[in-house]
Amino acid sequence: MMNKILAKSYLWFLLALLYSPILIIMIFSFTEAKVLGNWTGFSFKLYSSLFSGGMHHSLMSAIVNTFVIALIAATVSTALGSIAAIGIFNMKSRGRAVMNFTNNIPIMNPDIITGVSLFLLFVSFGVSQGFTTVVLAHIAFCTPYVVLSVMPRLKKMNPNIYEAALDLGATPFQALRKVILPEILPGMISGFILAFTLSIDDFAVTIFTIGNEGLETLSTYIYADARKGGLTPELRPLSTIIFVTVLVLLIVINRRAEKQKKE
Repeated sequence: MMNKILAKSYLWFLLALLYSPILIIMIFSFTEAKVLGNWTGFSFKLYSSLFSGGMHHSLMSAIVNTFVIALIAATVSTALGSIAAIGIFNMKSRGRAVMNFTNNIPIMNPDIITGVSLFLLFVSFGVSQGFTTVVLAHIAFCTPYVVLSVMPRLKKMNPNIYEAALDLGATPFQALRKVILPEILPGMISGFILAFTLSIDDFAVTIFTIGNEGLETLSTYIYADARKGGLTPELRPLSTIIFVTVLVLLIVINRRAEKQKKE
């Protein structure tokens, strides 16, 4: 009994330690004070400023860049990751094991190493850094996560369905589009959402590939803003909205997964 109480207390302590900073930001997003921690009364002014265009132009530009990059990177990495997962799944056992191990390396690798590696790659090929290099970098580190999301769906799929479609006269592309894709679609959706959130969240890879052309994403904007000695107040409601959105998406994904298991 005592061990259970201690274990639960330890768990709640860790959760409080992880989520209390987010909770503080959410609470102080409902006051118009410019300094975090200074409560001047309940207000929706920061939310109003966020949506009415009252915030800094550079912050708005950073938000747009962040979501455009995330959307492109998530879409391309979902396509590439899904194709790669199908190819890996159809390899022989030894080759599949090697490719799965290779796919896991970028995931286990620290982001800063990935960022430095991509930076040196672009420099060695003489590629000017900017929007394109950031998108390519995000596609590179998001694709392995999509492979991991799609692979379990392929393992659950009956391999004879594809062969049956070919025997019934379907071309390989038709069998891929009408048989395999519907089977792995939930994994593709999960991979897309994961890639999208990873792209929005990334800082280490972005800072090494963003160049000096004036391009900013949300993470680099917050970093530069913090170095000036403070944070733009509108970042508090923006962070709250992003956190709540991601939380809702995770709840939806988990409920869908539970529903599929019951079926």
